[in-house]
Amino acid sequence: MIIGIPKEIKNNESRVALTPGGAHELIKRGHEVFVQASAGEMSGFVDEDYTSAGAKILPTIEDVYATAEMIMKVKEPIEPEYELVREGQLLFTYFHFASYEPLTKAMIKSNAVCLAYETVEKADRSLPLLVPMSEVAGRMSIQEGAKYLEKPMQGRGILLGGVPGVQPAKVLILGGGVVGTNAAKMAAGMGADVTIMDLNLARLRYLDDIMPANVNTMMSSEYNIRKLIKSHDLIVGAVLIPGAKAPNLITKDMLGDMLPGTVLVDVAVDQGGCIETCRPTTHEDPTFIIDDVLHYCVANMPGAVPYTSTLALTNATLPYAIQLADQGWKQACKNNEELKKGLNVIDGEIVYKAVSETFDLDYSDVEKFLD
Repeated sequence: MIIGIPKEIKNNESRVALTPGGAHELIKRGHEVFVQASAGEMSGFVDEDYTSAGAKILPTIEDVYATAEMIMKVKEPIEPEYELVREGQLLFTYFHFASYEPLTKAMIKSNAVCLAYETVEKADRSLPLLVPMSEVAGRMSIQEGAKYLEKPMQGRGILLGGVPGVQPAKVLILGGGVVGTNAAKMAAGMGADVTIMDLNLARLRYLDDIMPANVNTMMSSEYNIRKLIKSHDLIVGAVLIPGAKAPNLITKDMLGDMLPGTVLVDVAVDQGGCIETCRPTTHEDPTFIIDDVLHYCVANMPGAVPYTSTLALTNATLPYAIQLADQGWKQACKNNEELKKGLNVIDGEIVYKAVSETFDLDYSDVEKFLD
């Protein structure tokens, strides 16, 4: 198979979809890998690293899309890329369709095959291609939250871990999944007073067992959220419903109950956000203030640490990419239920129910395309 790795063009997106080591693994199996010039530079991988691994360099993004049978990316195609996507071409990337209708309609129009990292799902309901970036984003949510709590950043002016004789900051984490767990680990390690909320009592019991003494667990409910937001300094939204828009757990009217300078970090922003007042921001312009509450809503948080993120992402995606390249997308999805669940759009039809329901668009059974 011919695999193309374009340079990411989303604002301040420094990651690349494949490391030179990943390219080498595909090439030694007889596949061809074409990488856009300088695609990996911001992640620490220069063109010579790819050519040494056997990949070929193409000068433009147009060349990569025109050449490849499978495009591997990090972020969803953005408007300048829509017309580059070819009929029948396989796109393997994060799409987060439910958060952006124009992207969904553009991919329907393209008649391409869209296989989304974020909906590849194991039998235990875990999301193996979302996990590495969720780990990064969860840890970064605390790193960024601690920074924006500083007064020059217009936060409360509170040190996350406090000092002897002064209480630490209070951190509230909404969601006890991968993002929330990693956020809690980081916040606890920095000495904060942490509360993590979830609807799953079994998950809360597990977190209570593994977390240090400065992490408390609480059942998530509107009543409990409204109670805690009045006293917490940093609130992290870490809620995910696979393939669907995240629910609003923090509503606009709640901002008035928060302390001035409270920081909200919505990690769920790339899936629509779990904070009503959230809107996607960029690393270039990451924050905004509503009702004296600072919002950090960067939709590609792991893009700020591209070396770590690219390595972590390739570790997770490469085994699936090899299956797709070796067998073709149709046979690979027949053989692997995890990959089949990653299929979102095929030949102009939506085959992932949560996406069709979000936009009230027609849904087709994926089996129709695998016969």
